[in-house]
Amino acid sequence: MRNDLDFAPLYRSSVGFDRVFNLLNNAHRLQAIDTWPHYDIIKTNDDDYRIEMAVAGFGNSDLDIIQERNVLVIKGQKAEPKDGEYLHRGIAGRSFERRFELADHVKVEYASLIDGLLRVALKREIPEAMKPRKIGISTGGEQTAPLQIEAERQAA
Repeated sequence: MRNDLDFAPLYRSSVGFDRVFNLLNNAHRLQAIDTWPHYDIIKTNDDDYRIEMAVAGFGNSDLDIIQERNVLVIKGQKAEPKDGEYLHRGIAGRSFERRFELADHVKVEYASLIDGLLRVALKREIPEAMKPRKIGISTGGEQTAPLQIEAERQAA
């Protein structure tokens, strides 16, 4: 049984959310065919996220991380070793490609590979033009310029 949601009422009262509605509409089509490599997505604070992926056996040269607009692609491809015949192969070393949809204004800060864990740090950076601003109300014919509301300052 498939339940399709009707987002038509939301289109009437929202502007610019069509991409979100399309993602929600298409979410049922996505199937987790391959569950390897295992990964965690961690929210460290309001604007910072981290993806941790278990990539044991892969080195820096075997991994590629590419950010294309609102998609983060992590690829791993390892060359086959030619040092003998495997009698049992329990350590996965097959190629993979994992895609993550990113919200607007989310950027990759850095990536590190330590002890078989690939860590990719992400940060949401909202441009100044999109931050809330206070609109001054004039008392008569004078015009006042809108004032920028100061964003929370973080200690360095």
